Amino acid sequence: MKRFAALSFLVIGVLLAHLAFAQTFEQTKTKAEKGDVAAQLHLGVMYAKGEGVAQDWAKAKPWFEKAAAKGNLKAQQNLGIMYLKGLGVTKDFAKAKDLFEKAAAKGSAAAQFSLGYMYAHGDGVKQDWTQAKSWLEKAVAQGYAKAQVSLAFMYAKGHGVKKDVAKAKALLQKAANQGQAEAKKLLKELETAK
Repeated sequence: MKRFAALSFLVIGVLLAHLAFAQTFEQTKTKAEKGDVAAQLHLGVMYAKGEGVAQDWAKAKPWFEKAAAKGNLKAQQNLGIMYLKGLGVTKDFAKAKDLFEKAAAKGSAAAQFSLGYMYAHGDGVKQDWTQAKSWLEKAVAQGYAKAQVSLAFMYAKGHGVKKDVAKAKALLQKAANQGQAEAKKLLKELETAK
């Protein structure tokens, strides 16, 4: 009997969560359709992640576009990622770069990281370690963990900078302190490489 009761509570909990997501989705969609920029971004995220609705990049795109056109930095970043990775759109590095540059110019650490990533990997641009370092440093100055990991990797390997394992470890420790799993892994690798 206890197992049945526990299972019943689980089923009811799942149904209530589904109803809450559906209600949140409808409320968000209504606000987004009325031009609420935060709701447009949120609706795009809901479609992109499949939160309360089936995951659908094609449906996420117009909501990100609407919010991005109104200057929303997160929407510009998200749309840029879609073009960089080809998520629901044809890969277009020029569009990705343009969106990242707009958001980065207004201080988006995520967009600064994305530009650094593009230059480090040569995605749609000529590989340029100087540009990569410059953009990553801007994001690092804001405490952006992914940028700390990428810049640490550059220092650990000597890519475009003088190899500096101590600097790499310090950056990785900052990222690890923020819970960045990759930083913890790379930090262990540097420690065992002695």
